[in-house]
Amino acid sequence: MSRNLPKIRVRRHPERGHYDRATIEQIVDEAYYCHVAVVRDGAPVIIPTLHVRVDDSLYIHGAVAAGLFKDMKQDAVVSVAITLLDGLVLARSFYNHSANYRSVVAFGVAREVTDPDEKLRVLKALADRVVPGRWDDARPPNDTELKITRVFAIPLDHASVKIRTGPPSDDVDDLTRPTWAGVIPLKMQVGQPQPDPLQQPPMPLPDYLNQNI
Repeated sequence: MSRNLPKIRVRRHPERGHYDRATIEQIVDEAYYCHVAVVRDGAPVIIPTLHVRVDDSLYIHGAVAAGLFKDMKQDAVVSVAITLLDGLVLARSFYNHSANYRSVVAFGVAREVTDPDEKLRVLKALADRVVPGRWDDARPPNDTELKITRVFAIPLDHASVKIRTGPPSDDVDDLTRPTWAGVIPLKMQVGQPQPDPLQQPPMPLPDYLNQNI
């Protein structure tokens, strides 16, 4: 659906822009969450939420009563932003400090998923995206839970990527300054699972968790 979507060309540092589907999907799939924004009564509203990609769309879910989803149900144009922060870039001058990152920005009209089979398929994909194998271990949603849960699909056919990598970009005059410069790498780290104190009797970690920590 075309609704006068904003331009997706990267203007600031256009050499960092990418528009191929493979790069978009790689970043979307690596990230655990995104930020989704709509305009409500002339003001922007944005929330962070878990997501999963299935084929050509990014899917999110939430409570029927959530204000953002009520807005999305009105065929509003939404914006999705995803950022993976890979490092802090320390330059010799404060002005040239930066960050290494991979980011996706997408615009589209969200489609509510009303088909029960598609909804279950997306929720399973989301559960297994967070922890592969979790869907088969936990209780699936019952009819009441499915009724109070909304799922929306946001197409990824109007998206752009911006990536920065590498060392600082210092001015030539600053290269001899006796200031440490370089990159501090950053990455998400999985910690040791913490069991629910109400779980009785204590249970060993399931195999699918041992394989993903």
